[in-house]
Amino acid sequence: MKQIQGPGIFLAQFMGDKAPVNNFRNICQWVAGLGYKGIQIPSWDPRCMNLAKAASSQDYCDELIGTAAEFGLTITELSTHLQGQLVAVNPAYNPMFDGFAPPEVQGNAQARTDWAIAQMYLAAQASARLGLKTHASFSGSFLWHTVYPWPQRPAGLVEAGFKELANRWLPILNAFDNAGVDVCYELHPGEDLHDGVTFERFLEATGNHQRVNILYDPSHFVLQQMDYLAFIDIYHERIKAFHVKDAEFIPNGRSGVYGGYQDWIDRPGRFRSLGDGQVNFGGIFSKLTSHNYDGWAVLEWECCLKHPEDGAKEGAPFIEKHIIRPAEHAFDDFANAGEDEQTNRIILGLD
Repeated sequence: MKQIQGPGIFLAQFMGDKAPVNNFRNICQWVAGLGYKGIQIPSWDPRCMNLAKAASSQDYCDELIGTAAEFGLTITELSTHLQGQLVAVNPAYNPMFDGFAPPEVQGNAQARTDWAIAQMYLAAQASARLGLKTHASFSGSFLWHTVYPWPQRPAGLVEAGFKELANRWLPILNAFDNAGVDVCYELHPGEDLHDGVTFERFLEATGNHQRVNILYDPSHFVLQQMDYLAFIDIYHERIKAFHVKDAEFIPNGRSGVYGGYQDWIDRPGRFRSLGDGQVNFGGIFSKLTSHNYDGWAVLEWECCLKHPEDGAKEGAPFIEKHIIRPAEHAFDDFANAGEDEQTNRIILGLD
């Protein structure tokens, strides 16, 4: 068995305009001081990196790697969650998603899509220059508004949606294939890829493309009331990235999975800091270890109650505690009777 790497931390939720989280060097020093060993970088945030420069300049990438290494950190993945979201957007969501794109393409859906796709190509090149093997992203969505349909969906609608989604992503996936990097989709409500069934639909639509993989985040499965441990058994061969994020689901007489349009603090399903929710991380780390997952365990912090600084401070030791050092031999090897064909036949009553 292999050992999970970590603890890592996704920087997106922690970047700010004041020290120590206002630039790449400062936040590297800060998270290293908290005990983190890896960083997942939001590629859209100029306080962290310049994606276009990283795609074209090896010197710049070496500088990023060197700055991280100065504080004992490894870059685990780049993230294009915002750009990936914009690869596929149903027009109903255009005004809300415009904020993910630069001002020059806002209000122009085609220009925004072209920008997002170009960003994904840059991310493939930058990942290769940084020596990365995995990449974190979202799939985007054409179909989410039909997830619980009334009236019923027309025949062929789902197939048409996944066909177009695959058409958008296949050239991008080929670019990542050329770069030697897996695209790990975070399965997330709001995305067309939000559970195992939809992942399978997309995988089939892309011809089982080898670069279509999963960023495993159990919090989104808790909110969907899925069996997140069984998910690992089913899809472990495609799980190439891991967000360590906690959640809880406490239904009541007024609302359930859909949340009643309430703020996060009032929803039955909500994200929590590590250890404050219901996720069985002991089971998750055991499952992933048993299936030889040797990627990074990366904290993604989202909590409607706790201060982010406290969440970051508690996250590193929590992940460290759950990483399993695999045994090198069976615990009962001391009683090994050796291998003997004749003895085996006697035990079986054959001689």
